[in-house]
Amino acid sequence: MQQHEGDNDKQVYRVQGFTCTNCAGIFERNVKNLPGVTDAQVNFGAAKITVIGNTTIRELEKAGAFENLKLTPEKQRVIEKKEPFLKANWNVLLSVLLMSAGYILAFSYGEEELVSALAFGAAIIIGGYELFLKGIKNLFRLQFDMNTLMTVAIIGAASIGKWGEGAVVVVLFAISEALERYSMQKARQSIRSLMDIAPKEALIRRGSAELTVNVDDIQVGDIMIVRPGQKLAMDGVVIKGTSTINQAAITGESVPVTKTIEDEVFAGTLNEEGLLEVRVTKRVEDTTISKIIHLVEEAQAERAPSQAFVDRFAKYYTPAIMLLAIGIAVVPPLFGADWEDWIYQGLSLLVVGCPCALVISTPISIVTAIGNAAQNGVLIKGGIHLEEAGHITAVAFDKTGTLTNGFPEVTEIVTFSGHNEIELLSIAAVIEKGSQHPLASAIVRKAEQMGAHLVFSVDDFQSITGKGVKASVDGKLYFIGNPKLFDELQYDITETTRQQIITLQTQGKTVMVLGTEEEVLALIAVADAVRDSSKAVIEELHSIGIKKTIMLTGDNQATANTIGKQLGVSDIKAELLPQDKLEYIKKLRESYSGVAMVGDGVNDAPALAASTVGIAMGGAGTDTALETADLALMADDLRKLPYTIRLSKKTLLIIKQNVTFSLGIKLLALVLIVPGWLTLWLAILADMGATVIVTLNSLRLLKVKEK
Repeated sequence: MQQHEGDNDKQVYRVQGFTCTNCAGIFERNVKNLPGVTDAQVNFGAAKITVIGNTTIRELEKAGAFENLKLTPEKQRVIEKKEPFLKANWNVLLSVLLMSAGYILAFSYGEEELVSALAFGAAIIIGGYELFLKGIKNLFRLQFDMNTLMTVAIIGAASIGKWGEGAVVVVLFAISEALERYSMQKARQSIRSLMDIAPKEALIRRGSAELTVNVDDIQVGDIMIVRPGQKLAMDGVVIKGTSTINQAAITGESVPVTKTIEDEVFAGTLNEEGLLEVRVTKRVEDTTISKIIHLVEEAQAERAPSQAFVDRFAKYYTPAIMLLAIGIAVVPPLFGADWEDWIYQGLSLLVVGCPCALVISTPISIVTAIGNAAQNGVLIKGGIHLEEAGHITAVAFDKTGTLTNGFPEVTEIVTFSGHNEIELLSIAAVIEKGSQHPLASAIVRKAEQMGAHLVFSVDDFQSITGKGVKASVDGKLYFIGNPKLFDELQYDITETTRQQIITLQTQGKTVMVLGTEEEVLALIAVADAVRDSSKAVIEELHSIGIKKTIMLTGDNQATANTIGKQLGVSDIKAELLPQDKLEYIKKLRESYSGVAMVGDGVNDAPALAASTVGIAMGGAGTDTALETADLALMADDLRKLPYTIRLSKKTLLIIKQNVTFSLGIKLLALVLIVPGWLTLWLAILADMGATVIVTLNSLRLLKVKEK
């Protein structure tokens, strides 16, 4: 375990044993003070620490000995032993039994009897020995945290003879801590479940042999064999077979996707039907699922603005509570009040002033929300982006590939002189097979869909730059291209035909004309079809409080207007170059507090970077999208966008509720001190109740789903 690093090496370790954010902060400070360490950062949400410098795991574990922390290198596989809740918290259960015994004895023999005091004392020691160890160490270091507050309060209660109430404080605090640990583990479970998605082994063919190989030993270029019902262990490209793949784990898509030769597939997805052979394209640490896990864990380390506020507040709040409690315990007796009564009130304030609920209020909400999003195919790259998504008031969309499918489709075929539609489409397709133009591929696809037989003989193919192509089909010369080509060929296009061309163009379609040297045979209209979900998504965004939706496109104004009106966007900006989109986003930010840009993460990178929240479509398998955007919708599914904004708004609401409730309880306690009504019972119940309620409130974020 004596793993050494170079002076400037960065090493990441997984940490087992974190119980609270405060303990994580102490561990981080301890590691930073180790000789040879230049910097360290704890990621409490993901239970990891990043260390820069030269140290060993033994030294790191020594720095975490106060919490009995265990560390392992990030890439080393560790099977975490999950103990039953009661077994893991045996000391809490035993202290509850001893406390109960103490009250039975006190009821039978009187509260002053030694036997009941011994039972209460045993409950205090067994239930709170870890708390006392931390609290006393911190007291000597003048570090005032919740362990210090609780230790002073419990020792103080025992010193004035309140053994029973001291035991209650210990037991309820221990229960609260156990529930907090359990809840944090539940929140982290969404990330751990991602880690377990992909198999650790795969069947690999090397030469003529088929071997079961650990994923760490699989190389790029290996052939992976995936049988029906098996999960894919690696990213790759299908080289043989056809099957449906359930990609829900990666993209959040509930409907399986058909995959065939040359299609990309991802580790962690489920092969449902056919036998597939897949050529591996990435090492295990570079697979899409590995990147998602890494980015989600990094996202949890990035503190949201509200979390930063709570951390700063708690830094000054805890010492202030300590001073106030001392003041309440000491000042009134100096003016003749009863010492025991006011020491008791001061101790009660220490207990209720414990910042457990306040400190956990934000991180557990952020971790839960980011984990929920990851399981639903949305990658949120930090708490700050999660919060900002809740403040979005304007959303700008790139048109091609975002609001539309991103590839052209034949929408209409208009024939003249009684010619057969499929025959003319077949002629157009065999000519266009020789062209690389996107519109050509649309014609070929349409012909194949209609069952056309592309068996004609094609000769003398020639591209006419910017206008179209010509070729001889079965010895006859044909032209296919835009209307300008036929104007140059001095065709006498009838007024009716011209009117049909104009009508199709005003509908946002590109029109290609097929003809011979003598006549026009057909008009073929091609358009980039709008996604089925786009209109519904725009409507839902407006319904959840988005004030403005804008479509940005490089298309001509007529096409843009047609599609924009069909979708119901608030504004349409056409004929834009990438730099124009960037300038428009900057201008938009002057009028709206939160501006989101939704694009493919490649052409739209500058605009994504300039927006408040950059959202990339189709992040699965697209490294650029994962790197440039603040949020990535892993599937090409716009319906995830309203879900993400709703999740963000819900997170902001829950954080506000948690912080307000936590501080409200403290203020109420201060009011109860004046008439002397604050007891240790009430204090610990208020503190424990606040922590449990805040935790359960945060876990409600797991229930936010796509509509």
